Amino acid sequence: MFGKVNSIYLQGMWGTQVSVEADVSGGLPGWSFVGYLASEVREAQDRVRTAIRNLGVELPPRKVTINLSPADLRKEGTGFDLAIAAAILTAYGIIPSPEETWLFLGELGLDGRIKGIPGALTLTVRARELGFTRLFLPEENLEEASMIQGIGLVGAGDLKSLMELLKGAGPIKEYERRERPGTDPGQEKYAGDFSEVNGQKVLRRAAEVAVAGMHNLLMIGPAGSGKTMVARRLATILPAMTQEERIEISKIYSVCNLLSGEEPLIRRRPFRAPHHTVSAQALTGGGSRPKPGEISLATGGILFLDELPEMSRGALEALRQPLEERQVTISRVYGTCSYPADFQLVAAMNPCRCGHYPDLSRCTCTAGEVSRYLGKISGPLLDRMDICVEAQAVTYEEMEGKAENESSASIRARVEAARAIQRERFKGLSIRCNGEMGGGQIRRFCPLNKEESEFMEHIFFSLGISIRMYGKILKVARTAADLDGREQILTKDLSEAVSYVRIRQRYWKNG
Repeated sequence: MFGKVNSIYLQGMWGTQVSVEADVSGGLPGWSFVGYLASEVREAQDRVRTAIRNLGVELPPRKVTINLSPADLRKEGTGFDLAIAAAILTAYGIIPSPEETWLFLGELGLDGRIKGIPGALTLTVRARELGFTRLFLPEENLEEASMIQGIGLVGAGDLKSLMELLKGAGPIKEYERRERPGTDPGQEKYAGDFSEVNGQKVLRRAAEVAVAGMHNLLMIGPAGSGKTMVARRLATILPAMTQEERIEISKIYSVCNLLSGEEPLIRRRPFRAPHHTVSAQALTGGGSRPKPGEISLATGGILFLDELPEMSRGALEALRQPLEERQVTISRVYGTCSYPADFQLVAAMNPCRCGHYPDLSRCTCTAGEVSRYLGKISGPLLDRMDICVEAQAVTYEEMEGKAENESSASIRARVEAARAIQRERFKGLSIRCNGEMGGGQIRRFCPLNKEESEFMEHIFFSLGISIRMYGKILKVARTAADLDGREQILTKDLSEAVSYVRIRQRYWKNG
């Protein structure tokens, strides 16, 4: 007899339908698995056979052949266990053949318990796209999968209860999705607030412009000046996510098995801050069965790299391609997969190893040591930083100041207003923020009047800036104008953007 059920294999963020076929025939008893399988899939024969036996079901000794097709796709993971068990039970005639629009996912324990699998949210999205109407999956994955509408979900706690259900012992009841209260952006609680940052007026302004236009930000200054403090409060001024963004970001976390039953959907924009010893593979993702890295987990939010020069050269250079392409591609012997990498890069660094350059009264580094330290940051990576700002040491008066600083809520209101202007501006295009504009879009959306054009001509020749840097100045100036609610870019916007370039030239030319 023959049995067939459907499953799905997740490779990267893309799922492929897999047909699990089982044939029971006469001949020398034994189980044979075919279909280009990884070792954990081949081991399913022991898990499935033992689980069925422990349920009290005796399978007559027959020649059993199990095929997972397409045969040219390497299948990995333990999520095929439930589909294999259903196909075998169908082939033996113990349960009726499931419908073609049903899908089975789950790992089996030896006692017949159905265990959760990673990537349930992503798999559910793909199952709906493939046209499946009902998904059988572990009970512990139900909350996560229930975030996706348009497909019926049936939770399975153990193989015995599922077998009785498929045999018609009772009606198949789909999981009833429960209403979850939406997160009001004004009610989100964060560990810090910009009102706690004393002084650093220029740094606070640069942070606001960077977030408003999704510009990459580099902060340079002495140790203890508040760079990390400001960076960690950037999450408090990020605009709220739409439901579509929440699902797209949650799909990445689902693949990494980082979602919980209590909170099966990411509701805040990610803020990832890996240690400076992080490897290139941990940043970009990898492994024999590739998984997303830090840059993918930061999608839709911020990737903060503290102590930037202390990171390995390989890790730093691995950022260059994802920053341009907004995705990362991982190639292995068994195939290639891509993960999103649509993040905003924020980095912080000291100007030298002792942290006091260019204050020569305190800096103990030689000119060569300063040059080597700053030289750890390559030119191509610096070119991808739209804003470079200096964090000055905080004075005692600023530290003990009694003045009330502007709160994150107030700054966030301006950021969201600027983002709304950009959404309207780029409607119908593949970009959303000023920081993503290319050459043609800069010419279209950043026109200059005569006075502003003459100012930029003077800047171009006096500072000797590159064409790429010229474009970055215009993009940052465009964001500064958006924060003021103006369509026209003024000289003061250009001056602010140029100031962020001059900081970079001050350190990397003189250093």
